[in-house]
Amino acid sequence: MFDALSERLERLSSSLRSKGRLSDADLDEALSDVRSALLEADVELGVVRAFLDAVRERLSGEALSQSLSPGQQVIKAVNEQLIEVLGGAPLKVTYASRPPTVVLLAGLQGAGKTTTAAKLANWFKQQGRQPYLIAADLQRPAAVEQLRVLGAQIGVNVFSEASSPVEVAKKGVAEASRLGRDVVIIDTAGRLAIDQALMDEVRDISAATSPHYTFLVIDAVTGQDAVHTARSFHDVLELSGLIVTKLDYDARGGAVLSARGVVGRPVVFASSGEKMEDFDLFYPERMASRILGMGDVLSLIEQAERTMDPDVVAESAGRMMSGTFTLDDFLAQLNQVRRMGSLGGIMKLMPGVTKEMRNAANNVDDGEIAKVEAIVRSMTPKERRDPTIIDGSRRTRIARGSATSVAAVNQLLKQFGEMRKMMRQMGSGSMPQMPGGLGRMASMAAKGAKSSGEELPAGFEALGAGMASAAASRGGKNKKKKGGRVTPPKQR
Repeated sequence: MFDALSERLERLSSSLRSKGRLSDADLDEALSDVRSALLEADVELGVVRAFLDAVRERLSGEALSQSLSPGQQVIKAVNEQLIEVLGGAPLKVTYASRPPTVVLLAGLQGAGKTTTAAKLANWFKQQGRQPYLIAADLQRPAAVEQLRVLGAQIGVNVFSEASSPVEVAKKGVAEASRLGRDVVIIDTAGRLAIDQALMDEVRDISAATSPHYTFLVIDAVTGQDAVHTARSFHDVLELSGLIVTKLDYDARGGAVLSARGVVGRPVVFASSGEKMEDFDLFYPERMASRILGMGDVLSLIEQAERTMDPDVVAESAGRMMSGTFTLDDFLAQLNQVRRMGSLGGIMKLMPGVTKEMRNAANNVDDGEIAKVEAIVRSMTPKERRDPTIIDGSRRTRIARGSATSVAAVNQLLKQFGEMRKMMRQMGSGSMPQMPGGLGRMASMAAKGAKSSGEELPAGFEALGAGMASAAASRGGKNKKKKGGRVTPPKQR
């Protein structure tokens, strides 16, 4: 998501780096490049014009900082305006004084509305709430059963019955109140395109249940169609905000940037994967940083803390820094990293990662990492503790046992030896250190320690990225998170 836009803005920053000052001609050229980048990202034309006017105003006259280079000035202005366009501060969800808090989901068929309903319920559970799902989508075959299956996965009950969608919604809210559930999420029907029947149905459900929040679920890959959809639903429902799905897809992202400018409502939640946990509040500042290639350290910290075992990470990291890191530790760390998700996804969150590194990470498939794991598991416990005893005959046996080649075994052992040597150097203080003493190590591991000019095995790239996540987590636990503006729910 936003990769093409990020690349254009990175090139813009590089082209301005050598400028001594930002002239009017430089500004015009820079804004022209920004305009092209936004239009290529499928951002709505009116939003593009307003965006450029705001950036020009930020960069005009005395507003320029003398301490920043021209490239930094432009990127700073673009970053600030991106945050504004994306919604400013994240929404802080508040709850009704008399439960339940009713959340209505609307949208077209295929946007992922039913799955989003379950993910949103799971998110509320993580906040300590007791959500209740209502299956009011009686239009699509198997929609009710799909919601039941997803609800069972996360331990949330689902209300449904064979009547009209309006009656299902009304009875579902009443049942949630009777059961003492404090949040109700209503999944409504969609269509392949906007029509009067769809609008009448969702309007009637809204009138019958008086939701505190009405969220429109839009698909990030639909481009300008999503903007038209948002405008149409907002005219009927008065949306509270948007939920964007498929942020992990290779989409241009214009719908996300256009939504607030077109309907005046921000993106509130975002889904970035298939798992129930791949769903969270949308943070405009973090997304702006990712678009501009600055990484997203806070999301990296949260992802590491949510998925990695701190005891395993700390124990292995201690042995890393003391130079006693073994292949058993390597396997343990590798498993921790794999729990975080794809290597490409991790690298996108890391600040300072080059485009080449991100592309390399995206090209690493799980099969390559599985081969590395197979090689290590084909060794005896003694060999994993002390790889120096692995001679030619042992290498042949390991290659045969892991269904790989002796060359692959040789490469892994060589790179592991280089990595352990680097750890000893860092432990002795001969290299700069980042948070927890791990960040620099992780960066070096991810980049490769390629003294021989060979490519680093996939497992070591994954380990480097994962340890960077652990480093960020250790270094960022005491950082204060910025809170969003409190938005009271609509009174019923």
